[in-house]
Amino acid sequence: MSTMIQTPPENIVPGRKKANAEQYNRRADGTKRSWHSTLIARIVMIILSILFLMPLYWMIVSALKSDQELAKFPPTLFPHNVEFGNFVKAVTAMPFLQFFANSAIITISVVLLSVISNFIIAYGFACIDWPGRDKLFYVVIATLFLPFPVTLIPMFDMWARLGLVNTLFPLILPAMFGSAFYVFLLRQFLKQIPQPMLDAARVDGASEWTILWRIAFPTAMPALTTVAIFSAVGSWNDFMGPLIYLQDQKVQTLSIGLQTFRSVNAQDVSFNQLMAASFLVILPLLLLFFIFQRYFIRGITIGGFK
Repeated sequence: MSTMIQTPPENIVPGRKKANAEQYNRRADGTKRSWHSTLIARIVMIILSILFLMPLYWMIVSALKSDQELAKFPPTLFPHNVEFGNFVKAVTAMPFLQFFANSAIITISVVLLSVISNFIIAYGFACIDWPGRDKLFYVVIATLFLPFPVTLIPMFDMWARLGLVNTLFPLILPAMFGSAFYVFLLRQFLKQIPQPMLDAARVDGASEWTILWRIAFPTAMPALTTVAIFSAVGSWNDFMGPLIYLQDQKVQTLSIGLQTFRSVNAQDVSFNQLMAASFLVILPLLLLFFIFQRYFIRGITIGGFK
């Protein structure tokens, strides 16, 4: 048995790498890209990357500057004296940890509910054949065109009648009922599962719940990661929802806390502390994306094309 399993010769690996490199240098129609077109595309991507990263860079640099250096004109590109104390001052100037805990509770709950509910709904639209399935799916997609102000007043009235205003529930419970965009994304991904595989599982006696969690769920992991990142970013950065439903400071989130920090110090805003607090707010999202970026990109590309 040991003689049957052999590692490929060393001279084959470079050829395989060369073939993969040539594959990336080809267009969608199979024609080979010229070297100058590839060079121009990379230069454009580098320039766009610099433009997109410039606000983040300026935020970090401003957070590390002193008040005197921040007031200089023209502004300096690098801080001469690094002031890490601005981060400490930003955290202590407001109940940062309380706001962070509220945002974390809302975001984690929304992510879990969004992944589970949207996956179950998408599975019903993609892997189970029932009368009126496609027509109802079109109705679900049509809800994407409903503007947020249309549902704002009815939703607030509903939560007020339930006595849940000024609690975290109005920001968490709507994730239980799915989102049209997430359902569409997951449905496109689940449609790629071979139907004979699902039928074979049903013939072997597997229930739909078994197929859902043991076959479809592992297969849709890249798309589920994409949904989790989207829902996490949307919930973490949400400003309108907490502004409407959360009134007491003990239940407010970081997005409201930043605005409160700026309004309280409106006469003398410490922009270095404000930039430090802003960087701490977006840091969890940056870490989340860098950790799961492989699954995120794969979920977008595979789920969007069939």
